[in-house]
Amino acid sequence: MFHGSMVALVTPMHDDGALDFEALERLVEWHVESKTDAIVAVGTTGESATLDFDEHCLVLRRVVELARGRIPVIAGTGANSTTEAIELTQCALDAGADAALLVTPYYNKPTQEGLYLHYKKIAESVSIPQILYNVPGRTACDMLPATVERLSHISNIIGIKEATGNLQRGKEILERCGGRLDLYSGDDATAVDLILMGAKGDISVTANVAPRAMHDMCAAARSGDRATAESINQKLIGLHKNLFCEANPIPVKWALARMGRIGPGIRLPLTRLSEQFHGVVLEAMKQAEIIS
Repeated sequence: MFHGSMVALVTPMHDDGALDFEALERLVEWHVESKTDAIVAVGTTGESATLDFDEHCLVLRRVVELARGRIPVIAGTGANSTTEAIELTQCALDAGADAALLVTPYYNKPTQEGLYLHYKKIAESVSIPQILYNVPGRTACDMLPATVERLSHISNIIGIKEATGNLQRGKEILERCGGRLDLYSGDDATAVDLILMGAKGDISVTANVAPRAMHDMCAAARSGDRATAESINQKLIGLHKNLFCEANPIPVKWALARMGRIGPGIRLPLTRLSEQFHGVVLEAMKQAEIIS
């Protein structure tokens, strides 16, 4: 249903942490112009954990309005409360989003049965297409392929963002669910290999700062052109690594501010990029040819 480079969009903020809708509009336009294949709004890179419910829904509505049907919008609606996730997913449907992306419940460490029932309940409660999101390095919760396979039989669960960076895990999900569920990389560093294996695209942090290169890289990988995909990827390797030198989205928001795309605002408990990392992020940006 979705494919290619799907940006895990940052949420621009003013110095005081207030939402910056003018910068948000500029970002959406830039991604449309850069041929980004979809926008993920208010996912974890969009600081969903520090936006309150009303802000979360407001940003979702605004991104859908700004996109004007020119680019698909996938709404981040995950939560560690099933009830809250249902409410956010209903908000995404009401806003006109094309799908919802639901991160596994964080901190409370549900069992595999708990994960199955959590996602089943959301899917049964809200009719919007839904994408599972597994990122155990951030959530302390790992949704195993057998659970993904069970969920793949629910009609409006259409895909999974798999962010372990484990290609064997991706291969197993494709083998178990390939005909029923689309696989998306959630790890920029291994995205080319996963797409060449059969994944449909990459939900990307790097695409925030290098949108056209990520689009071209994913398009090449999807067409089976390994040489072109790897050539583009070689320039982006520094970004894939160093945009995580501190907790995401600290480095990527700093990089976008350095490019003049957004202001420096970020919400506590996250802080601005430590000065000791400025050089490595700048070097990665130069390697990617997004600054001189």
